[in-house]
Amino acid sequence: MKLIVNIPAYNEEAKIGETIERIKKSFSADFYTQGEGSKISEKLIQMVDDGSSDNTVEVAQKAGLDLLVSYKPNRRLAYSFKRAVENALENGADIMVNIDADGQFNPLDIPKLITPILAGQCDMVIANRFGKHEAKDMPKIKYHLNRFAAKMIGFFLNYPIDDLTCGFRAHNRETLLRLNITNVSFTYTQETIIDAIGKNLKLKWVPVNVQYFADRESRIVKSVWKFVGNSAKIILKAVRDVRPMKFFGVPGLTLVTASLLVFCAFLFQYFQTFQITTYRNYLFLSAALLFVGSQLLIFALIADMIKTNRNLTEEQMYLLKKDRLKK
Repeated sequence: MKLIVNIPAYNEEAKIGETIERIKKSFSADFYTQGEGSKISEKLIQMVDDGSSDNTVEVAQKAGLDLLVSYKPNRRLAYSFKRAVENALENGADIMVNIDADGQFNPLDIPKLITPILAGQCDMVIANRFGKHEAKDMPKIKYHLNRFAAKMIGFFLNYPIDDLTCGFRAHNRETLLRLNITNVSFTYTQETIIDAIGKNLKLKWVPVNVQYFADRESRIVKSVWKFVGNSAKIILKAVRDVRPMKFFGVPGLTLVTASLLVFCAFLFQYFQTFQITTYRNYLFLSAALLFVGSQLLIFALIADMIKTNRNLTEEQMYLLKKDRLKK
């Protein structure tokens, strides 16, 4: 089996060399010679240079990089991940681990992520920064927003989600072939989790140690509220595509039910006095709720038909990719 550890990088010349050296050193751990880990016969380090303007590429190559994807200009993290998946598949990866370039994650934790995949227990494993080992020095607003989003999306999808945005994760080949990144202008972390759940892939979260650096400037979060806005758009679109009947149907049924309740309230008042004019606002509100609710139910049916066609298209894409990238 072949393991490819991917590093997305943008202007990381200060840290990338050290990160690659730590990953290479972690490959000598006993895990890779014993038990499940001994199934891995080849271990490679891949870097996706997302349009760096410094010496990131040169430093990485000097540190012993195996695979390089480089392009200009900078296209953000989602596009970087898309290119990472494509290149990993073309190079025969059975498992691809994604890890940050800045060294906040410990490469010695890679075995924790890939063990459940090697054992056939799941398809995708995500590091959990909020479990047994809570992230050190994580900004409080980032902590609470992540926890809130994970709980909300998990509730809506009926799937427990521990960490929605952590980029330290492992994927088996089946997952890499099935994932489709539709948004390539921001980040991929939330969308891929929702997409994987929608495709009935099995996910697991594993607690890891992570260290945030006080002087580290985020490459993704320039503004917290802009990040929240962009993330909300990605999450809403992804949930809409994965659970269209729930996305449109639940609000639709709620409004139709509310319409009937308001109409019943009108009837109750009407039979007391047999006057319509006094209580006509009940009728107007009931009609408005019924109209909007009915529209949402129609949207739910249309979106569900679109989802069926999308599933057929994605299955064809999966089979074509699987055949083209046959090892």
